[in-house]
Amino acid sequence: MLSHKTKYALKALLFLAKQDEGYIARTSEIAEGANIPKKFLEQILLDLKRGHFVGSKQGKFGGYYLLKSKSTITLADIHRLFDGAIALLPCASLNFYEPCSDCKSESECALRHGLIAIREETLKAMQGITIASLVKK
Repeated sequence: MLSHKTKYALKALLFLAKQDEGYIARTSEIAEGANIPKKFLEQILLDLKRGHFVGSKQGKFGGYYLLKSKSTITLADIHRLFDGAIALLPCASLNFYEPCSDCKSESECALRHGLIAIREETLKAMQGITIASLVKK
């Protein structure tokens, strides 16, 4: 399940993606337009900035804008930034792998093989959905 933080990050990115290219949106504008609590949004935007998904401009006419193209930002990217691994267990993860302490043999573990299959299908679906594709719907 997506965390509220991930959901709000996606909503903020969708809001920014719907604006004209080069548009700089104030935090309050994003919060109102995407129906996100402003204080929570401020932290999310900082995380998106650290992840190089959005940029910011300071000053009276400052705010946030998309740094990456909306056609290259995927659900998988945002999920990993906020919620971590896509896999259901660390032993089935690509980027957050950890061996299970209770497993005798990973190569013979039926659970791990099943969870890797789930991870692959989930990852494929999440990488196929971009912010641009969501805006089109």
